[in-house]
Parts: sequence; structure tokens; C-alpha cells
Amino acid sequence: MPLNRLTTPLPAPLLDALHRLNEDHATELSSLSRHRLEHLIGSAFFAATIDEGCGLVIACDQDTPYDSPNFLWFKARYPRFVYVDRVAVSATRRGEGLARQLYEAVFAAARAAGHDCMVCEVNYDPPNPASDAFHDRLGFTEVGRAHLADRGKGVRYLHVPVQPPLPKD
Repeated sequence: MPLNRLTTPLPAPLLDALHRLNEDHATELSSLSRHRLEHLIGSAFFAATIDEGCGLVIACDQDTPYDSPNFLWFKARYPRFVYVDRVAVSATRRGEGLARQLYEAVFAAARAAGHDCMVCEVNYDPPNPASDAFHDRLGFTEVGRAHLADRGKGVRYLHVPVQPPLPKD
């Protein structure tokens, strides 16, 4: 499965596919306009897709100009980090290991840039047990929680050291 790093501007059909994928997962990821999604991809530390829109990951580091409350939570607590803002896999491709492949690419980019930790958040309200189990398998541990009243959800903040390549399942 080809993993391709994303650079902007994106071709319109690819941007459409990625926007659809994001919106299909808006409960877990939060909705973004096409313009904001493309801007986020363009300013991200690392962004990639698998099979031209079947999977997406966007990761920021501490220097990314980003106003997400979750990103800002980590920025206030960690001097250097890679923050996985969103990862999504199309419903028709779940169970093929695409999310793991996307995360492995982010881990590799983080190691190459000299980062020592990766962070993210997972909803606890509404619950996201599949994401909880996935992040547990990758070694993430909870380092905080927040209730985002304006978004109607609660999140668990997660952290994992960036180490040598991840063990295989």
C-alpha cells in the first residue's frame, strides 16, 4: 500500500477524498472545512495518505502554528513533541493495518527529527474503545484529561516515548 507524504497545494480530487474521510470521522476528529484541512496539511510537521485518500495522518510538532485546544494543552506542558492531530482510515479498509502504517511513518519522522515523544488525544466522551485499544497496543499512556464543552466531548491526553521502531503485533 503506497504511503505518500502530502504537500500543498493538493490536487482537487485528493483534497476532496481527504476531506470526505475527515468528515466521515468528524465525531472522533472534529470537522474541518476543505480550506482549513488543506492549510493544516500544509503547515503540519508530517502529513501522509495511503492509497490516495483511504488513510490519512496529520501530525504537528511544537513549532506548528495551530490553535487547537488539544495541541495547545500539549504545547503548554512539553518543550518538544510530535502531536498526532488526526488519523483516519476509510471504513472499507479497516483491519488492514493502515492506521499502524501511518503511525509508523510518524514515529520514523519524529525519530529522524530528534523528537523524544509523541502525543495525541482520544475521546472518552463519546467513547472510542477501538482507538483506546489501538493506542494502548502502541504503548501510549494517559497524561491528562479535558472536557471540551464547546465541542461536546471529553478527551484523554496520551503520551509515548519515541523509541526504536515499533514491535510488530
